[in-house]
Amino acid sequence: MKGLLRKIFLEVRWPVLFLGIGLALIMALLTGLLPKVLGDIDKVFEKLPFVKPLITALLGMDPGKGFTAQMMQAFLWVHPTVLALIWAHDLMYCSRMPAGEIDHGSVDFLLGLPISRWKLYLTETAGWILSGLFILGVGFCGHLLASSALQPRMHPGAYATFGIMMNLMAVYVAVGALAFLISCSSNRRSRAVGIMFAILLMSFLLNFVAQFWDPAKTVSFLSVMRYYRPAVVIQSGKFPLADVGILLGVAAVFWTAGGVIFRRRSICTV
Repeated sequence: MKGLLRKIFLEVRWPVLFLGIGLALIMALLTGLLPKVLGDIDKVFEKLPFVKPLITALLGMDPGKGFTAQMMQAFLWVHPTVLALIWAHDLMYCSRMPAGEIDHGSVDFLLGLPISRWKLYLTETAGWILSGLFILGVGFCGHLLASSALQPRMHPGAYATFGIMMNLMAVYVAVGALAFLISCSSNRRSRAVGIMFAILLMSFLLNFVAQFWDPAKTVSFLSVMRYYRPAVVIQSGKFPLADVGILLGVAAVFWTAGGVIFRRRSICTV
């Protein structure tokens, strides 16, 4: 297993490092700029009414007129750039095995090692979790460094921040588990990435369209963004136990299904 972990480290170390640094820079920049950009948000809503539904879809709640400094920080955690970097790692990492190995023609050698498929799957999972924690941790450090220059009243509470981070990690795990399932069912990495990209795009759009179209509200529970609402966590001060539980439960189902498919299917170089 140590050899497999070393192989994973050598393959993903640079993308993980660059994504972590990129996330830290983006979060630091947004932490400093958002209070200035969103300071006159009420005037923006009056001049550009279509902006409010977009922000409502991202935040998971209507900002209304009580858009406090702390609520502005909630927008940081749902910014499309932040989510794109985190999901990019999910797609990059979880499509490596077995779809990526089949594409590279190396899957026969990998499966010929004296190790069971389940242990291989568990090792890949360990690398995925650890690399995700690293990226999110580095990104959070960028946020902390930038937030030190803000006034104390602009900071969400430590407990609310912890809840948001755990919720974001649950989103990362749910998306990655689905990516593992699709990768284990595919013979081409490009196909697996394409399917996951389409699913994430539809999930994001569904959450937005539900603000305008009543039929979309009935199926909005299918959107991953439905279970990630940092603004609600900041406003209530409560840990998002239900949302985190749903995301982790769905992730467990997807991850287990991916492992079963990987163990049972016939895999060879194509």
